[in-house]
Amino acid sequence: MCYFITGDGVHRTTALPGLITPNISRSFSQIRHSDSLLPEELMDNISTVSDPIRNLTFPILDTIQKVSQKYRITSLARQIESCKDLLAKNPLIDVAILGQFKAGKSSFLNSIIGKQVLPVGAIPVTTVITRLSYGQNEGATVTFLDNRQSQINLDEVELFISEAKNPANEKNVEVVDIELSQLQYYEGLRLVDTPGLGSVFKYNTEISQEWLPEVGMAIVAISADRPLSENDLELISDLTEHTPKVVLLLTKVDLLSSEQQKEVVQFFKSTLKRELNKDFPVLLYSVVSETEFYKRFVDQLLLSLSRNRGSEFEGILRHKVRSLARNTLSYLDIALETSRQGDRERDILKKLILDEKVNYDLIQSELALIARENKLQTRTLIAAYLDTVHRAPLTKKLRKILSEEMPEWKGNLWRLTRRYEQWLMDTMTKEMDSLSKTEYKHFLGTLKKAHASISRSVMLFRNLLDKNIEKVLGITPSSIEWNVTVTEPTHPDIAFVHPFDFHFDLLWFLIPMCIFRKFFETHFKKLLPGIVEVHLSRLAYQWETRINKTIDEVKEQAMGYARDELATIDALLSNMEPQMEKISAEIEELKGMLEQTT
Repeated sequence: MCYFITGDGVHRTTALPGLITPNISRSFSQIRHSDSLLPEELMDNISTVSDPIRNLTFPILDTIQKVSQKYRITSLARQIESCKDLLAKNPLIDVAILGQFKAGKSSFLNSIIGKQVLPVGAIPVTTVITRLSYGQNEGATVTFLDNRQSQINLDEVELFISEAKNPANEKNVEVVDIELSQLQYYEGLRLVDTPGLGSVFKYNTEISQEWLPEVGMAIVAISADRPLSENDLELISDLTEHTPKVVLLLTKVDLLSSEQQKEVVQFFKSTLKRELNKDFPVLLYSVVSETEFYKRFVDQLLLSLSRNRGSEFEGILRHKVRSLARNTLSYLDIALETSRQGDRERDILKKLILDEKVNYDLIQSELALIARENKLQTRTLIAAYLDTVHRAPLTKKLRKILSEEMPEWKGNLWRLTRRYEQWLMDTMTKEMDSLSKTEYKHFLGTLKKAHASISRSVMLFRNLLDKNIEKVLGITPSSIEWNVTVTEPTHPDIAFVHPFDFHFDLLWFLIPMCIFRKFFETHFKKLLPGIVEVHLSRLAYQWETRINKTIDEVKEQAMGYARDELATIDALLSNMEPQMEKISAEIEELKGMLEQTT
């Protein structure tokens, strides 16, 4: 079954409203082959941006860019570049699969493709943005952060995009592009798998949230076992700024009964209507049961988008440009109001808007205090966790392993000691590395707290600034999201610490092992608790260094938001030349252009 949220309720349907729909009783292959355009016909239908749209949007973007440069509106730079790239390159339509981590995004894409291409697992897997499109010759291209590119086979993709093979993106991959022959009927589209948004972490400069301006169509995956969180609502709200096409995908519906599915969809409907005042189509999906049934609805959606690629692309571009124009007009309104005032009045307005609560030094001090307080707790929390949870079990585990292996070691005291040291090096390196990779999320408490506190402070700062602008100028500023993101710390290198301060084993020729071997075996076992303690302490220090560095990076990122926004507002409020007529003309010109895009 497939449900849609509409203005008059929740409906079970066999078709997507407004889309070309094949007969539901026919097989998926029949749908593709008899109702689809042939690849050649499909390519003919994938046209470039029409001249009327190009002639309409280029002047708008040019005007917006000139206005942004003139008034130093730095907040819109990314959106401007995104729209210009769309016009200049006329790229594929990016269909982004977004959502919280473990929402089933990669599993969903593998199911749609019909083969296992993307890695899936019990822990968050996807490390970098991965894009899939049609290609006659199957393969993948890895683009690194330094712009190097490498051609790889499909069976090598996991080495670059999975957390297990590329932890914390230590290989510095920017994006992986995969070409598949199975996607020939989606030609003109590019399916995009993104790292999960459920944790606050990013692994790449092109993280999911930073990549939102590039979205053509968004499929927001929401797992049936944790439906519609606050983060989902924020993501959907952000997406509506960048694309007119947002579809909700309820995954893992096999966990729900038919009645429960209806309840969840009804919950979606009421919540989205209340919070965002919009209706969104909702698709159900499962990779466990009735997959072919659910797949048909997704296929209809993508086939329609592919068939009508030209007009759909223009609609997406028009939406992005209109959103960008509205944000620009919001800033111009501020410039106009301040321009109406004389020099003295402008200074008064500036003081009223940029009051003692909206001050860069104040926000800088506040963020620095948050960072410092959390950094002081990092080592203590990590060490306490390792000591409480892992010290005793690890010591017991090592004693057991040593007791089983040491009887097999042969030779004099010198050989026995060397073997023991090598065993310690191998075993402790393995255990510390395993702890680092499997337990690291327990180390990130202060980073999460710092990120949450810094994000709240930045949002409070932005809200205070907006309220001051509204109070003083009577203008409600356009909402521009400040997404404070975090690069997850890299896993530290595990170094071995020698267990002995001196080598009494050099006197091996004086010590008969047939008499003293048991003594030394007991002595080696007694050393284990101290060795475990030293290594756990070292691991805590290594993670403390990386986490605290990341907290500082988050603080600097947030301060950059505040600094840029204050610089923009200050420039608008400090305009010393009366330009009311010029600004009014710019507003009217942009409004006129905006009306032509409807």
